[in-house]
Amino acid sequence: MTKLTSSIPCVLITGFAPFGGESLNPSWQAVSKLDEHLIAKHRVIALELPCEFNTSLEVLYKAIEQHHPVLVLCIGQAGGRSEISIERIAINIDDARIKDNAGKQPIDHPVVKNAPAAYFAKLPIKRMLLALQQSEIPAAISNTAGTYVCNHVMYGLLHHINEHEPHIKGGFVHIPYLPSQAVHHNGAPSMSEETVLSALKVMINEAIVAKQDVKVAAGTTH
Repeated sequence: MTKLTSSIPCVLITGFAPFGGESLNPSWQAVSKLDEHLIAKHRVIALELPCEFNTSLEVLYKAIEQHHPVLVLCIGQAGGRSEISIERIAINIDDARIKDNAGKQPIDHPVVKNAPAAYFAKLPIKRMLLALQQSEIPAAISNTAGTYVCNHVMYGLLHHINEHEPHIKGGFVHIPYLPSQAVHHNGAPSMSEETVLSALKVMINEAIVAKQDVKVAAGTTH
């Protein structure tokens, strides 16, 4: 694809390297295919993050400094979930059930010392949800991004935005396994790469064009 001019407003979208014994990560499989696409007159730049505490944020911050995006959308794998999960909140805690790809396993450790307990996504999450549902893509608002590297990145991103670049929109979305992964996890749901790609395009477009969010019910009872 022809390189788009750097004068066009930029969207940074990230996926992760494989982790936890998987040979691939559906987040990067999908995200990589959007690199240099044009969505809502914005140039999309795709970035692979290492599945590592601290290092992932170093890579993310460097890319933000380099590309000056107006929107940062981070994508991660959530094996076991059946729909696109738009994350509402990130909490200031690392509590890793398994080691990251660098062998680190922080337990009850803050993402950022002496920082707020949590941040809400800086995205029109309800509009994004409605847009996905109108596109007949299974989706939901999620109220936990876990306590592993995904939450670490979401919290670190939102803290950076809050402290340094409040004009940036940003947040995190979890996606299910690909079918090729789900066959190795008995009973696990999956979503095709084609559907995930469609979902990403819908969410990016909605995040760019929406001036404010809508108030519609999307909570959970537990």
